[in-house]
Amino acid sequence: MGALSRPEEVVALVKLRVAAGQIKRQIPPEEHWGFAYSMLQKVSRSFALVIQQLGPELRNAVCIFYLVLRALDTVEDDTSIPTEVKVPILQDFYRHIYNRDWHYSCGTNNYKVLMDKFHHVSTAFLELGEGYQKAIEEITRRMGAGMAKFICKEVETVDDYEEYCHYVAGLVGYGLSRLFYAAGTEDLAPDSLSNSMGLFLQKTNIIRDYLEDINEIPKSRMFWPREIWSKYADKLEDFKYVENSEKAVQCLNDLVTNALIHAEDCLQYMSALKDHAIFCFCAIPQIMAIGTCALCYNNVNVFRGVVKMRRGLTARVIDETNSMSDVYTAFYEFSLLLESKIDDNDPNAALTRKRVDSIKQTCRSSGLLKSRGYHLDKSPYKHILPC
Repeated sequence: MGALSRPEEVVALVKLRVAAGQIKRQIPPEEHWGFAYSMLQKVSRSFALVIQQLGPELRNAVCIFYLVLRALDTVEDDTSIPTEVKVPILQDFYRHIYNRDWHYSCGTNNYKVLMDKFHHVSTAFLELGEGYQKAIEEITRRMGAGMAKFICKEVETVDDYEEYCHYVAGLVGYGLSRLFYAAGTEDLAPDSLSNSMGLFLQKTNIIRDYLEDINEIPKSRMFWPREIWSKYADKLEDFKYVENSEKAVQCLNDLVTNALIHAEDCLQYMSALKDHAIFCFCAIPQIMAIGTCALCYNNVNVFRGVVKMRRGLTARVIDETNSMSDVYTAFYEFSLLLESKIDDNDPNAALTRKRVDSIKQTCRSSGLLKSRGYHLDKSPYKHILPC
């Protein structure tokens, strides 16, 4: 009944299914490329759809870049691997991508398949142009070293949090900017803006995934910085319990407010993009991030289960994101939604309002907000708010 009450989402979902069918028909015939694109769909359906915005050469490079980093992340995330085994693998991973015979069995489900058959990814990597290979190698080396550092180190301070997110996501921003530059379609973006593109996505995911991460077996790995959460609880796992809901939500709001500081850098990065396909590829995840921040903010359900945007709304974002006007309008609307949820009694209410106001002002100053205007009571994104 929910989807039927939002016919605009039904249309977008139909388009999304058609696009998914087209992806299957575009999978190259070679076994290693077939594996790469089919695996991409299995480990990230949304990314597999967004990547189709790109031209064939750049699409291949970004596909392999994503799978290499997903494999690296699988090693990092597998808490059953002893530290003395894990650290050298992370540090040497950038060398393994040149070895068609290398694989390491770890992870679960589709991630285990990716690791067991990693030789297909290496084979595809070795067919990329040298510029793409060097960019992927550099980022894999730096990311592996950073991940290894944090295997032996907790995220204690906000500076640690920034550094960890830089290693696992800011460097992805660096790498994508280098791939776009290697393709000859974009100028090389400033590292500071590329870093913010990654950090905004990563911090949003870390916030959203609290419950999944805290309950991980055999042991949890958490990235909420102690400097922030210790203001609200003695132990991070205390937020799981109903009696601590008020403090849990205050901590959550603190972290969302921290993430919002990257939004304006992201808008600046996207506004400089020249290639339409690359623009859409970059813009869709960023709109999903600001939308997820709005959904998670002041939402105790982050500590009870999975909180994410509906599939129908995700389909609309993918279908309707075609210009900076669309991006500014979406950021403005989601900022309004987040603003409507601010509780004046929240310890960070004033700072949250300041950051939301700054995002809204940037969007208004662009002069590109949709002329029809989205109002809170009529917003196409209003349905993401909890009932």
